[in-house]
Amino acid sequence: MAVLVTGGAGFIGSHMVAELIENKMDPVVLDNLSTGNKKAVTGGRLYLGDIRNPGDLDKVFSENDIESVVHFAASSIVPESMADPAKYYDNNINGTLCLLKAMERHKVGRLVFSSTAAVYGETERIPITEDCPANPKSPYGETKLAMERMIEWFSRAGTLKYVSLRYFNACGAHPSGEIGEWRPFETHLIPIILQYLLGMRDRLYVYGTDYDTKDGTCIRDYIHVSDLVRAHTAALKYLEGGNKPEIFNLGMGRGFSVLEIIKAAGEATGMPVRYETAKRRTGDPAVLIASNEKAAKILGWKTDINDPVKIISDAWNFYIRNPKGYN
Repeated sequence: MAVLVTGGAGFIGSHMVAELIENKMDPVVLDNLSTGNKKAVTGGRLYLGDIRNPGDLDKVFSENDIESVVHFAASSIVPESMADPAKYYDNNINGTLCLLKAMERHKVGRLVFSSTAAVYGETERIPITEDCPANPKSPYGETKLAMERMIEWFSRAGTLKYVSLRYFNACGAHPSGEIGEWRPFETHLIPIILQYLLGMRDRLYVYGTDYDTKDGTCIRDYIHVSDLVRAHTAALKYLEGGNKPEIFNLGMGRGFSVLEIIKAAGEATGMPVRYETAKRRTGDPAVLIASNEKAAKILGWKTDINDPVKIISDAWNFYIRNPKGYN
């Protein structure tokens, strides 16, 4: 029996494929390579296609004995979603609808969904628990929340069982250095720092030093991608056990400021990290930290990598091996 990984050539999806292989499971990947790269797929069977195309989906389901789906395929850049919401509603919501219809046609009833902490928006409660109100502040977060709710309604109407996993700041890279996070237009802090250190950026900016935090900069919850994909494996086993649908936060449960991450990057790379300060960006909350107690209690999952220096060291290992990405 196989596991379909949509978006399996992307950052987290490719690590999921490696995780499935390491656990003697059989991954099948469907990716249109709009942001992924086939070189990131380290095993299994790769189909080039789009989840919005019913023919592509039917081909994958017909040619493989799929028992579960792990759904990563989505657009995921917040600033881009603000500038081009139509892309996000089409790719994320329409794509998920096509996938759910295909799962119904082919009688596949287990789904692990890649969601995001962006569904919460800004919250007053820290750490953030799964019952905090969802109030997304971008089309990206809005579409991910709509995808969650669509999946829930399909579940209520039929036999679908699902787990939605709300990520906080995914980062790091596979310990081998073979796969990692690479985007031509990066928006995440750790890759931006590493690109700066490699001379790919002229300047490194810290946006806002006047937040009500210990050093005045934003605090975020960073989770190593290896810990993240282990949670997906735990979710698959949870569904195989016939358990009810659930939503889980995935984070370290601990926050680090922008300046703490910059300091850790210096320790991880052995290089000085010089930065400039700039005004706050609109919509950046001061603190976002996950409560991961529910995932620990129900899935039996916890993070193994809790040191930002280790997280950045793994990402740096990938970057120095692949300074121009997979190309």
